Amino acid sequence: MTIAAHQAGKAGLVSNIENIPFDTDNGIGQSANLGLLVLRTDQTIEDEFRFALPEGVALYEARLHSPVEITPDNLRKMEADIPGTVGLLPDVRFDVIGFGCTSGSLVIGEAQIARRVREVMPGVEVTDPVTAALAAFKAMGAKKIALLTPYIATINHALREAFMARGLEIPVMGSFNEPDDNLVARITTEAIEKAILDVGASEECEAVFVSCTSLRVARIAERVEVKLGKPVTSSNHAMAWHMLRLGGYDKPIEGLGTLYRTKLAG
Repeated sequence: MTIAAHQAGKAGLVSNIENIPFDTDNGIGQSANLGLLVLRTDQTIEDEFRFALPEGVALYEARLHSPVEITPDNLRKMEADIPGTVGLLPDVRFDVIGFGCTSGSLVIGEAQIARRVREVMPGVEVTDPVTAALAAFKAMGAKKIALLTPYIATINHALREAFMARGLEIPVMGSFNEPDDNLVARITTEAIEKAILDVGASEECEAVFVSCTSLRVARIAERVEVKLGKPVTSSNHAMAWHMLRLGGYDKPIEGLGTLYRTKLAG
């Protein structure tokens, strides 16, 4: 814009109040600021988190490069991108950072994920679906877990062994056996509900864990619990709860199942 045009524009200006005083608060995150590392292929986790999180809790996401096909080798490759992805999050004071991949958490290692996150944000609380699931079942007093996944057999059995090594019993397991993350995100909630009821029906289990951030469980968790008579949680469902609790939000939340009425175990 030329100086002449700028002056002409000011000619019809009735009022121009500059330097208006203002106050500041904690922004959207009045209760907590949560940062989430989301796989590039994930189509589900953000929707589930927004369904689960209460008002006053801010959620900020950054996309982590990930392949469509879920294999151990592909999962290991994500580790190198963790610090750079954390650096893409906005410049707010984060209470908790979550790593949004269940199988990746086991392959890379929960402690290693936390270390890579803290290279960028020292001292921040860090969780992932595996850590969150363990905290959830400890809080609910459940040890015998039915495991439902979409994964191929090698990942399923590694996941089972990893949970057992961490103190859980996994007497029942079921899988959709679908390695394509894009297809997993489109598995219907009706199919997931039926599978939960099938694997959870065994008298050998006390609760059900649905593994994979691409599976849609948050909206059906309470309804399926009522039908099953046992607690139900999932990668997203458990991690959102764990991030809330680690961030200091301890209030019960209705409509999301037993877990969201439960505090962290001491």
